[in-house]
Order: sequence, then structure tokens, then C-alpha cells
Amino acid sequence: MIFKFAFIERWYERTKALARHKQAEKALAAVSFSESIIFPIPTSVMLIAMVQADRTKAWRYASIAAIASVIGAVFGYLLGWFAFDTIMKPMLETIGKADAMAKFEGMVQEHSALAVFGAGLTPFPFKVITVMGGMLHLNFGIFIVASLISRFAQFFIVAATVWKFGDRAEAIIKKHFALVTIGLFVLVVAAWALWHHLSS
Repeated sequence: MIFKFAFIERWYERTKALARHKQAEKALAAVSFSESIIFPIPTSVMLIAMVQADRTKAWRYASIAAIASVIGAVFGYLLGWFAFDTIMKPMLETIGKADAMAKFEGMVQEHSALAVFGAGLTPFPFKVITVMGGMLHLNFGIFIVASLISRFAQFFIVAATVWKFGDRAEAIIKKHFALVTIGLFVLVVAAWALWHHLSS
């Protein structure tokens, strides 16, 4: 367990350092893509550092992160569909995501496609969503739409917070981000339930 935490901490610091690299945009895309499959560090770690360094590119960076994340989601979905037991389950368990896998499966059973949107918007591990989405054979079209909306929403919220608050943003995001995104998800669920009720 100590080894695992030390490994995560090393990758956390390396990911932040990539924000200062001359090829930072390509590195951001690579991190965001990989996070959708197996990479253990949230893309927001690097996104925050990059927007702090140049707030004029906040929306560009958020777009790069979101697009790469959704492309990675497609690969994660396919790996979950075709190689869950042999490859992805052991890898996710190795980085401590066994409980998250069980939790997401329960969310899908209760909320269906809305689980993808809700978990993708919040700090829930996106790699678990993509892989489990494939393993559970969720509708691919709905999966992609939910991933697009949730990832663009999450990364633009992060970028907007850094653009507005600068160096104070990281502390604000750590303190309030989960609450804000969960609140937004609740509003979306309520709107969907109302629309479903009125149209039935």
C-alpha cells in the first residue's frame, strides 16, 4: 500500500511538471487520453497548472483536454467490452479502483445512461466509467454523448475557475468542485425526470 501511494505521488508531481514542458499541449492531450483508460492522475492536475501559467489559453487547454478525454473514452469502452476480465479489471484493481468499479455498476443499474454523465462530470475516476461502460455494454451512442457533455463541462468549469481566481483556484477547486458538480448533476437529473414525466 505504501508503495502504491508512493507511485501515485511520483506520477502526480511528474504530471504537474509536464505543464511547464515546451510540448505541454501535446502532453496534456496524452495525459487526458490516458486518464480515460488507466492513468491514475486526474487531468485537472495538469490543466490547472497550465491555465495558471497562461490564462489567455484557458478555453483552448480545456478543449484539448476534453477532446482527448473522449477519444480515450472510446478506447476504454472497447477495452472494457473485449478485454475486461483479462486486462482491464486486474489493472484497475492494481491502482485501487475495485470499490469504484462496484459503485459505478450500481449507479448504472439505478440510473442507466445518466450514470455516465453524472460520474463523468464529478471527480469520480473517468477510467472506471469508460471501462465499465464497455463491460456493461452500455449503448455506445448515449455513452459518447454523455461523455462529451460531462468532460467538456468538467474541464471548462476547472479552466473558468483558474481563469477567474488564478493561484487561489486550486484550493477553491479542492474545497468546492465536488459539491458544485454534484449539484449540477442533481439539477440535470431533476430536469430529465420532469421532462420524462411531462412527456409521458
